[in-house]
Amino acid sequence: MTTSLLTAWAIGHENMLREWTFPFWVLVTVLLTVTSALALTPPTFLAMVYGYFLGWVALPLLFMLNLGAICIVYFLARFLNPGKTRNYLLAVYPKVGILLKRFRAQELRLIFFAKLSPILPFAVTNLFFAIAGARLKQVLAGGTLGMIPRTILAVWVGYEAQDIRYLLEHPNEGLGSKVLLILLISASTVGMGYFFRSRNAVGN
Repeated sequence: MTTSLLTAWAIGHENMLREWTFPFWVLVTVLLTVTSALALTPPTFLAMVYGYFLGWVALPLLFMLNLGAICIVYFLARFLNPGKTRNYLLAVYPKVGILLKRFRAQELRLIFFAKLSPILPFAVTNLFFAIAGARLKQVLAGGTLGMIPRTILAVWVGYEAQDIRYLLEHPNEGLGSKVLLILLISASTVGMGYFFRSRNAVGN
C-alpha cells in the first residue's frame, strides 16, 4: 500500500524532485531512515528512486539509510524485552533453542544472506535479529555486506531508467536486472536454506 502511494507521488512530482538540492536529499534521507525502520518505506524501492534522480551519488545516502534503520529497529526492539520473548518461545517451542544456538554461532553468515535478498521484509528481518539476541556489531556488519549488492543493483536499475513511471511500475524489466535479481534471491535462499535444513537444525 505504502509503495503504491509513494509510486503515485513520485510520478506526479518528478519535476519537483529533480529540483531538490543534495543537502535537501540528505534531510529527506534522515526522515526516510525512520520510515524504513517502521516498515513504511522499502529501502530497495527507495534505492531505485534515488538512482533515478541522483545516480551513483546516491549510494552513500542509501548506505546511511540502511544502517540507520537497522540501529533504530535494534534499539526499539529492546523495549519489547527480547529476552522475555525468547524465553516464551523456548517454553512453547523447545526446539527453538537449538535454532537460536546455531544462530548465535553463525550470526554474521545468516544476517548476510538474509540482507542479500531483495524480497525479505527489511524491518521484519531486523526485528527478528534483535529478538534472537544478535549483537549490534554483527547485525551492522552482516547488514552492510548483504545490502551492498542489492542496493547497487537497485541504483543501477534506477540510473538506467528513462522514465520514472515505467521504472516504478516495471522495476525488473531489463534482462540484466532480472538475472542479477534471480542470482541474489538464489544465493540468499541457498545460504539460509543451509542454516534451516533439518539435519542438525532440530537435533536428532
